[in-house]
Amino acid sequence: MKSKLASLVTNKPFVLTLYFGLSLFAVVKSVIVSHIHNNYFVYKYGFINVIHRHTTFGPQPEHFNDLYHYGPVFALVMAPFALLPDGLGVILWVIFNAWVLYLAIKALPLKENHYLIILLICAHELMTSSSNVEINPLIGGLIILSFVFIRDKKDFWAALMIVLGTFIKLYGIVGLAFFFLSKDKLKFIGGLAFWSIVLFVLPMAISSPSYILQTYHDWYGDLVTKNLSNIGHSLQDISVMGLIRNIFNYPQLSNITVIIPGILLFALWYLRVKYYDILSYQLLLLASTLIFVIIFSSSSESPTYIIAFAGVAIWFMNLERPITSVEVFLFVFALLITSLSPSDLFPRYIKMHYVVPYKLKALPCLLIWLKVIYEMLTRKFEENNLIQNGGA
Repeated sequence: MKSKLASLVTNKPFVLTLYFGLSLFAVVKSVIVSHIHNNYFVYKYGFINVIHRHTTFGPQPEHFNDLYHYGPVFALVMAPFALLPDGLGVILWVIFNAWVLYLAIKALPLKENHYLIILLICAHELMTSSSNVEINPLIGGLIILSFVFIRDKKDFWAALMIVLGTFIKLYGIVGLAFFFLSKDKLKFIGGLAFWSIVLFVLPMAISSPSYILQTYHDWYGDLVTKNLSNIGHSLQDISVMGLIRNIFNYPQLSNITVIIPGILLFALWYLRVKYYDILSYQLLLLASTLIFVIIFSSSSESPTYIIAFAGVAIWFMNLERPITSVEVFLFVFALLITSLSPSDLFPRYIKMHYVVPYKLKALPCLLIWLKVIYEMLTRKFEENNLIQNGGA
């Protein structure tokens, strides 16, 4: 039985069919049965507004029912999809996001076929993001690729991943956490400077310099406003701060009160300098980074958790064997509460009365993140032969 299960979860056609198929099913169903998700029109008109030099921020009820919160360079990323008929554009957009995350996970330096298990673990959470036509799989993929390129001594391209992710959605900036893994820090810094200039200027090619400069200024103001409005939002603030605010009925809690201790805990990774070159230690940093950026963001909502859940999957595959009962519990807890709770497979009463109002989707990821920090401080990484230095 175990051998059959093991062969199934490492069966490439099965895993890839499930990974891409669930997301494809979700978006095709929305196009055919109901309607194209509002988020697609938010993205599409972000491009159109840049082309026509209209404001990209603020309400635009004639086009969509939400607000645009992305940098000008996102218009260039969205252009190939926005120019297509909406039905085709939204399907290709979802598949593109899933594909970037797939390439990033496949590029991780894992034992053969281990990347397939990570894809399988992420498949349902990816479907949740894809159902909402979200950009988060792309951002998660860029963060992972920045790690991969730094390890492969391709610092120039790692810098592109970080800058591109940051200029689209600020989450990408956490790729800077991998700075001390770089073997050529000057080249890395130079790459950051070069790509920052290029991506700052590039949107001007489809608009005008004055418009793009104003848009960057407006983007800053929009993000400040959005951060304030997230507190108390029923579908956002799925974070450590949101957990505390809602479980303890303490709405006046300041984000910074929680974020500063979180940053200090995150930074403990850098204390064990002698392990910087140990792959399993590096992968813990990657897992920690992917989880940290989501659970300490008041902007986090359910579809955002594909980024954190990729971190959960990487942590799980990087555990020392045999896995302990505590680790099994944490992993199953994350599958049930973080990944499955938004779906119809989860009891609706528990979801609507506990998971959603108390922001419990963040809880398993918080516990796993604390476990990651503990492993970083206590594991003897020279003895870990679970993962090899070769690619998948």
